[in-house]
Amino acid sequence: MYKALIRPLLFRFDPEKIHHFTFSSLRFLNAIPGMPSIIKTAYNLNDPRLEREVFGLKFKNPVGLAAGMDKDAALYKQLSNLGFGFIEIGTLTPKPQEGNPKKRLFRLRKDSAIINRMGFNNGGVKAAVERLKQNPEGKGHVLIGGNIGKNKLTPNEEAVNDYIICFDELFNYVDYFVVNVSSPNTPNLRELQDKEPLTKLLQTLQDKNTARPKPKPILLKIAPDLTDEQLLDIIDIVKTTQIAGVIATNTTISREGLQSEDKNEAGGLSGKPLAKRATEVIRFLSEKSNKAFPIIGVGGIHSADDAIEKLEAGASLVQLYTGFIYEGPQLIKDINERILEG
Repeated sequence: MYKALIRPLLFRFDPEKIHHFTFSSLRFLNAIPGMPSIIKTAYNLNDPRLEREVFGLKFKNPVGLAAGMDKDAALYKQLSNLGFGFIEIGTLTPKPQEGNPKKRLFRLRKDSAIINRMGFNNGGVKAAVERLKQNPEGKGHVLIGGNIGKNKLTPNEEAVNDYIICFDELFNYVDYFVVNVSSPNTPNLRELQDKEPLTKLLQTLQDKNTARPKPKPILLKIAPDLTDEQLLDIIDIVKTTQIAGVIATNTTISREGLQSEDKNEAGGLSGKPLAKRATEVIRFLSEKSNKAFPIIGVGGIHSADDAIEKLEAGASLVQLYTGFIYEGPQLIKDINERILEG
């Protein structure tokens, strides 16, 4: 139904406007008495064999929503009704920011891909925290990852302070953290992936983390454009700082093999063209580290087979973004069903 009727209609309009329309529609539907139960019945697959314990957290299933969809923690409960095992919010920054000028989101239909140059548009970490207060521990708690970044105007030399602010504000309201230094849409951000500044940033956060009575898992989200040498550095940094794991991968700046009209737009590319490289990065990290840390696999997952490929390459969990937009919520259930088939 989604691919035959809903998607063709949605894809007739501007992607960013449709994003807001879809959020409004989901919010409206879930406010109708009884509708959340109907949605859960349609898309949720509850089976103890799907449960995963990763970096000390228990996931009801291994399929999550990647950061970027629910930047401001505005719809995590409604999105979780579609069958996700966890929701990653953000990227959040200390101060609200508009992001880059529009138009900044492009569908590449021939490639089943998206290019975005949103630029960490969000309402700021404090506003997100107010919404996350509606997600208390206990029954109905949605497992939340907090993806954090720096404001555009913060120089790299002071970036650590932005990450500390977000870490401190979110600590009591998320289940794990993701340090985002790999978005191509904030000027010079990727320079923080270099070994020395990245080690310093992660060690600072980890020191603050371990000083707390109950530390939270901290993960690093990396770009797919890193060289093998840089990936070996990542393995070394994870070992040195003792963070919990890695998310592989963010969007790519590569445009190899694209066919769509908007292929040369600036920004990060996600979707099917990223699938092979993301899997390569996962396999490299898993094998070269001797599976020393968990990996969340993301990039180009548009089918159950794509997800299984990531898991077999060494991922403990997977996340959807572009595949969710192109394939619809049935994809979540399809992946979980395939996992149960073994």
